[in-house]
Amino acid sequence: MTELLSRDADALHRALDKGGAEIEVSFSRETAEWLARLVDAKARGQEVLLTRGNAEVTPAEAAELLGMSRPQVRKLMDEGKLVFRKVGTHHRVKLASIHAFLEAERVHMEAGMEEFARLQNELGLVE
Repeated sequence: MTELLSRDADALHRALDKGGAEIEVSFSRETAEWLARLVDAKARGQEVLLTRGNAEVTPAEAAELLGMSRPQVRKLMDEGKLVFRKVGTHHRVKLASIHAFLEAERVHMEAGMEEFARLQNELGLVE
């Protein structure tokens, strides 16, 4: 944990210890931005998952996180697109691998959208 984050956590705990329905606390910008993303996700009804850095999930849990079916996750595992390990006969997918896959997909989608926009402009389909 960074010194800044540790300081912010201490400030938050001191403010919470005072009790009351509302609290006032000062954070670093970095912590405030992280908390804003967390609160925004919760406000949109998204589930928030906090894990250790080397956390692993089952293929079914990976499928839920990726918004796809378990068989599709197994296909990605077989293709080497998701890093996993076997624990006995069970598979465990590294969360870091899921994040890397999502980032790679985001980059791929952005490139595709840029190419699509270029083709639209080239063909005169955009005003």
